[in-house]
Amino acid sequence: MTASAPTARPLTGRFVLIAIVAFFAVVIGVNVLMMQLAITTLPGTEVDSAYSASLAYEGEIQAARQQDLRKWQVDEHIERRPDGTATLTVHAKDANGTSLAGLNFSGRLERPTDRRADQAIDMVDSGNGTYRGTAQDIAAGLWDLVIEADTKGQRMFLSRNRVVLN
Repeated sequence: MTASAPTARPLTGRFVLIAIVAFFAVVIGVNVLMMQLAITTLPGTEVDSAYSASLAYEGEIQAARQQDLRKWQVDEHIERRPDGTATLTVHAKDANGTSLAGLNFSGRLERPTDRRADQAIDMVDSGNGTYRGTAQDIAAGLWDLVIEADTKGQRMFLSRNRVVLN
Protein backbone atom coordinates (compact mmCIF):
# COMPACT_ATOMS: atom_id res chain seq x y z
CA MET A 1 0.00 0.00 0.00
CA THR A 2 1.27 3.40 -0.82
CA ALA A 3 0.56 6.30 1.44
CA SER A 4 -0.75 9.23 -0.43
CA ALA A 5 0.51 12.66 0.47
CA PRO A 6 -2.15 15.03 1.70
CA THR A 7 -3.28 17.25 -1.06
CA ALA A 8 -2.88 20.95 -0.49
CA ARG A 9 -5.93 23.09 -0.80
CA PRO A 10 -5.59 25.43 -3.68
CA LEU A 11 -5.51 29.16 -2.91
CA THR A 12 -8.65 30.51 -4.47
CA GLY A 13 -9.91 34.02 -4.99
CA ARG A 14 -12.81 33.29 -2.68
CA PHE A 15 -10.48 32.36 0.22
CA VAL A 16 -8.36 35.50 -0.32
CA LEU A 17 -11.48 37.68 -0.37
CA ILE A 18 -12.79 36.12 2.86
CA ALA A 19 -9.39 36.53 4.56
CA ILE A 20 -9.11 40.21 3.57
CA VAL A 21 -12.71 40.99 4.60
CA ALA A 22 -12.21 39.18 7.94
CA PHE A 23 -8.97 41.08 8.59
CA PHE A 24 -10.53 44.49 7.98
CA ALA A 25 -13.66 43.54 9.94
CA VAL A 26 -11.50 42.76 12.98
CA VAL A 27 -9.50 46.01 12.59
CA ILE A 28 -12.64 48.14 12.15
CA GLY A 29 -14.40 46.35 15.01
CA VAL A 30 -11.52 47.01 17.40
CA ASN A 31 -11.39 50.67 16.28
CA VAL A 32 -15.14 51.10 16.87
CA LEU A 33 -14.87 49.49 20.31
CA MET A 34 -11.91 51.68 21.32
CA MET A 35 -13.66 54.81 20.01
CA GLN A 36 -16.81 53.96 21.98
CA LEU A 37 -14.82 53.35 25.16
CA ALA A 38 -12.90 56.61 24.69
CA ILE A 39 -16.08 58.64 24.18
CA THR A 40 -17.95 57.14 27.13
CA THR A 41 -15.06 57.48 29.59
CA LEU A 42 -13.90 60.97 28.57
CA PRO A 43 -15.89 63.50 30.59
CA GLY A 44 -15.52 66.22 27.97
CA THR A 45 -13.69 69.47 27.68
CA GLU A 46 -12.21 71.42 30.55
CA VAL A 47 -14.41 74.44 29.81
CA ASP A 48 -17.75 74.58 28.05
CA SER A 49 -16.89 77.70 26.05
CA ALA A 50 -13.33 78.68 25.24
CA TYR A 51 -14.55 82.15 24.28
CA SER A 52 -16.18 82.77 27.68
CA ALA A 53 -13.09 81.40 29.43
CA SER A 54 -10.84 83.77 27.49
CA LEU A 55 -13.02 86.75 28.44
CA ALA A 56 -12.84 85.81 32.13
CA TYR A 57 -9.06 85.30 32.01
CA GLU A 58 -8.20 88.98 32.65
CA GLY A 59 -10.43 88.95 35.73
CA GLU A 60 -8.62 85.86 37.01
CA ILE A 61 -5.27 87.62 36.57
CA GLN A 62 -6.50 90.63 38.56
CA ALA A 63 -7.90 88.39 41.32
CA ALA A 64 -4.56 86.54 41.57
CA ARG A 65 -2.68 89.85 41.85
CA GLN A 66 -5.00 91.06 44.61
CA GLN A 67 -4.59 87.73 46.42
CA ASP A 68 -0.80 88.08 46.26
CA LEU A 69 -1.01 91.61 47.71
CA ARG A 70 -2.95 90.31 50.74
CA LYS A 71 -0.07 87.91 51.60
CA TRP A 72 -2.34 85.52 53.42
CA GLN A 73 -0.84 82.38 54.92
CA VAL A 74 -3.22 79.52 54.24
CA ASP A 75 -2.16 76.02 55.24
CA GLU A 76 -4.28 73.04 54.32
CA HIS A 77 -4.12 69.42 55.34
CA ILE A 78 -6.21 66.63 53.88
CA GLU A 79 -6.32 63.08 55.12
CA ARG A 80 -8.21 60.09 53.74
CA ARG A 81 -9.25 57.28 56.09
CA PRO A 82 -9.56 53.64 54.96
CA ASP A 83 -13.38 53.93 54.90
CA GLY A 84 -13.13 56.59 52.14
CA THR A 85 -13.85 59.61 54.33
CA ALA A 86 -11.55 62.56 53.65
CA THR A 87 -11.09 65.33 56.22
CA LEU A 88 -9.85 68.75 55.13
CA THR A 89 -8.45 71.25 57.63
CA VAL A 90 -7.49 74.80 56.63
CA HIS A 91 -5.65 77.33 58.85
CA ALA A 92 -5.81 80.90 57.56
CA LYS A 93 -3.84 83.93 58.78
CA ASP A 94 -3.35 87.39 57.36
CA ALA A 95 0.03 88.99 56.57
CA ASN A 96 0.50 89.93 60.26
CA GLY A 97 -0.20 86.39 61.51
CA THR A 98 -3.70 87.22 62.78
CA SER A 99 -6.24 84.43 62.35
CA LEU A 100 -8.79 85.07 59.60
CA ALA A 101 -12.36 84.55 60.77
CA GLY A 102 -15.70 85.11 59.10
CA LEU A 103 -14.71 83.83 55.68
CA ASN A 104 -16.67 81.30 53.68
CA PHE A 105 -14.17 78.58 52.84
CA SER A 106 -15.07 75.80 50.46
CA GLY A 107 -13.05 72.88 49.22
CA ARG A 108 -13.33 70.65 46.21
CA LEU A 109 -11.58 67.44 45.25
CA GLU A 110 -11.28 67.15 41.48
CA ARG A 111 -10.11 64.09 39.60
CA PRO A 112 -7.61 65.19 36.95
CA THR A 113 -8.91 62.53 34.58
CA ASP A 114 -12.66 62.51 35.19
CA ARG A 115 -14.79 65.52 36.18
CA ARG A 116 -17.66 63.20 37.05
CA ALA A 117 -15.77 62.09 40.19
CA ASP A 118 -15.37 65.65 41.55
CA GLN A 119 -16.69 66.19 45.06
CA ALA A 120 -17.38 69.37 46.99
CA ILE A 121 -16.33 69.68 50.61
CA ASP A 122 -18.53 71.91 52.76
CA MET A 123 -16.40 73.62 55.38
CA VAL A 124 -17.36 75.18 58.69
CA ASP A 125 -15.53 77.78 60.74
CA SER A 126 -14.09 76.01 63.80
CA GLY A 127 -12.81 79.27 65.24
CA ASN A 128 -9.34 80.75 65.48
CA GLY A 129 -8.91 80.85 61.69
CA THR A 130 -9.45 77.11 61.34
CA TYR A 131 -11.96 75.66 58.90
CA ARG A 132 -12.88 71.97 58.63
CA GLY A 133 -14.88 69.83 56.27
CA THR A 134 -15.35 66.21 55.28
CA ALA A 135 -16.25 64.31 52.15
CA GLN A 136 -17.47 60.72 51.83
CA ASP A 137 -16.56 57.96 49.36
CA ILE A 138 -13.27 59.45 48.23
CA ALA A 139 -11.25 56.94 46.23
CA ALA A 140 -7.53 56.62 46.77
CA GLY A 141 -5.29 58.14 44.15
CA LEU A 142 -4.38 61.43 42.52
CA TRP A 143 -6.65 64.47 43.11
CA ASP A 144 -6.59 68.23 42.66
CA LEU A 145 -7.49 70.00 45.92
CA VAL A 146 -9.15 73.34 45.21
CA ILE A 147 -9.71 75.71 48.12
CA GLU A 148 -11.63 78.97 47.82
CA ALA A 149 -12.48 81.64 50.36
CA ASP A 150 -14.95 84.41 49.80
CA THR A 151 -16.60 87.13 51.74
CA LYS A 152 -19.79 88.91 50.71
CA GLY A 153 -19.77 87.10 47.38
CA GLN A 154 -16.26 88.21 46.41
CA ARG A 155 -13.56 85.59 46.06
CA MET A 156 -10.63 86.48 48.28
CA PHE A 157 -8.48 83.36 47.98
CA LEU A 158 -8.00 80.49 45.53
CA SER A 159 -5.55 77.61 45.78
CA ARG A 160 -5.15 74.55 43.57
CA ASN A 161 -2.81 71.76 44.65
CA ARG A 162 -2.24 68.24 43.35
CA VAL A 163 -2.48 65.70 46.19
CA VAL A 164 -2.20 61.94 46.49
CA LEU A 165 -4.68 60.33 48.86
CA ASN A 166 -3.93 56.83 50.12
